Amino acid sequence: MKAIDIKGLTKTYGQRTVVNQLNLTIEEGEFFALLGSNGAGKTTTIKMLSCLLAPSSGQATILGYDLGQAEEKIKSQINLSPQETAVAPKLSVKENLLLIARLYGYSKKEAEEKAAEMMTTFDLTERQNDRAKALSGGIQRKLSIAMALISQPKILFLDEPTLGLDVRARHELWKTIEALKGKTTLILTTHYLEEAEALADRICIMNKGKIQILGSAQEIIKASGQKNFEEAFLAYTEEGELA
Repeated sequence: MKAIDIKGLTKTYGQRTVVNQLNLTIEEGEFFALLGSNGAGKTTTIKMLSCLLAPSSGQATILGYDLGQAEEKIKSQINLSPQETAVAPKLSVKENLLLIARLYGYSKKEAEEKAAEMMTTFDLTERQNDRAKALSGGIQRKLSIAMALISQPKILFLDEPTLGLDVRARHELWKTIEALKGKTTLILTTHYLEEAEALADRICIMNKGKIQILGSAQEIIKASGQKNFEEAFLAYTEEGELA
């Protein structure tokens, strides 16, 4: 089943076209990465697909629901882990998870069960009573993703989940994210090319609002005629600095 089906999706601001006639499909359970230089349109695309921004034209269906006509149904089945770590700093790990679970309508007992499940999945049980502000950046990111998953979304948007983390913390979080493959449809935007290459089933490289190439990392390298993925990325974009 297609998790996302996009046809001609476009976003304009006055005379400026940010996303231009986007056409792509993402399969259920797929790990999909969206890459691009500054102004490529990937963040705008994610905002449209997560119902945060209305498209100017085009169509998209999310889990079979029409974008723009069934936003509440779509929102109930997706979630977003934002670039900014979205945790309450004065609450403990467990309290953060309980708060989100109750906000999603779980009973007190159900919230306790969900919190325990997420703490086990993300290896947070030993830190459950620690205040979020006392956690390292990597563990805060883990908690933020756990909070996004507590509602059991079918699609999870990960907006630069490892931004600002050191190499060790980044690789630890990779293991956590990789364990979600096949269980949840994952849409990743990232600043790190090696992250997309290591984790994603398919990668879409955008430039100036348009898709330049779509495929696995190896397919993109082969099609570009370059030696590695970094060089392939540069070949399909005009600027090396990632958004």
